[in-house]
Amino acid sequence: MKSLTTALTFFALAEAGLRFPCSTLTFQRLDPAGQPGSFPSAHVHHIVGGNAFNATMEGDVGERATCTTCQMAEDFSNYWTATLYFKHPSNGSYHRVPPIAVQPLLGGSQGAQGGLTVYYTQFDLNRDNLKSNPAIKAFPPGFRMVVGSPTSTTKNHVGLSYQCMSGSNRGTITNTMPTKPCTGGIFTTHHFPACWDGKNLDSANHQDHMYNTVNSEGFTNAPPCPASHPVRVPQVTFETVWDTSKFNGLWPSGAANPFVWSFQGSPTGYGTHADYLFGWKGDSLQRAMDKSECFYDGCGSIKKQDMAVANRCTVKDFVNEPTEGCTSAWFPASSWLLLTFDRAQGAARYGDVGSRVSMRGETSTGYLCINAACFRGCYSLYRA
Repeated sequence: MKSLTTALTFFALAEAGLRFPCSTLTFQRLDPAGQPGSFPSAHVHHIVGGNAFNATMEGDVGERATCTTCQMAEDFSNYWTATLYFKHPSNGSYHRVPPIAVQPLLGGSQGAQGGLTVYYTQFDLNRDNLKSNPAIKAFPPGFRMVVGSPTSTTKNHVGLSYQCMSGSNRGTITNTMPTKPCTGGIFTTHHFPACWDGKNLDSANHQDHMYNTVNSEGFTNAPPCPASHPVRVPQVTFETVWDTSKFNGLWPSGAANPFVWSFQGSPTGYGTHADYLFGWKGDSLQRAMDKSECFYDGCGSIKKQDMAVANRCTVKDFVNEPTEGCTSAWFPASSWLLLTFDRAQGAARYGDVGSRVSMRGETSTGYLCINAACFRGCYSLYRA
């Protein structure tokens, strides 16, 4: 297995692919790759990249976007994963776990805020092997793919992993959520397949147009592609660090892992997944994949931007709902309260005076109304 540490050791001799950070663009329930057109999508995502992001994205994204949160200024792609939450063991409330920049930040990328780190490799982290490796073809406009599935209850794809960080030490690669507090946070990795059918920009399940030939964890070269998926594309990888440290003191000794994905899913974490929507401008990614010695520096032909500029890129809140987490609320049986939210109208609806809490242990996003005063948020409601 090739690790980033190994690559850094031989950095002076490296002839490998691209590695760069992208700051957080937004947290929203939109998923133009996995659930195109759904408004909102099934769960909250952590999204980075270009500002053309929306519920539906077709055609040449690189020509429509005007800014990107990524260091590579010509990369208007979007990259996203589910969002990690801390579920309080005592009161059941949910709290969004903040992502922090993956270290090390090299090549002038200091200043990245949250987000994730993206890799495009031709072979592995140490070399591109362009002389003997088949030509790497960049993705065409409109291309998207998904790796993993939120409904998985068993290991379903090599390269979807977790590491329990201790300080800056990333720890052992596993396919399941950590079972103990991680002082340095939870490190997640998503490796995408590198073989494309060469025809379809997408498929019904957003995965069948791709084929995975890698059978081990880490940054290893993808073996030859099959005849059904003959086109070798860049090996795309996301890395994210979730800063779980501030919640560690709330994790009771011996208790089950309290961290859950926004889709809930299996407590093992097998449901981890990621989405990619290509948006590089013109032939910029192809230029990078055709050259050697391009680890960190953009291959000398791709424009980079200061992360202070990248951090100014934003999109509007399309769904207009809170994603930070939920607050648990307890009310005596004598309290009158009504919690309803009309999504079609995007507003709270008030009930008759004297309405009481009718839910127990249910979570709802919308407006909490008490004595005709409404509060926008996410609540777990309990009757005393």
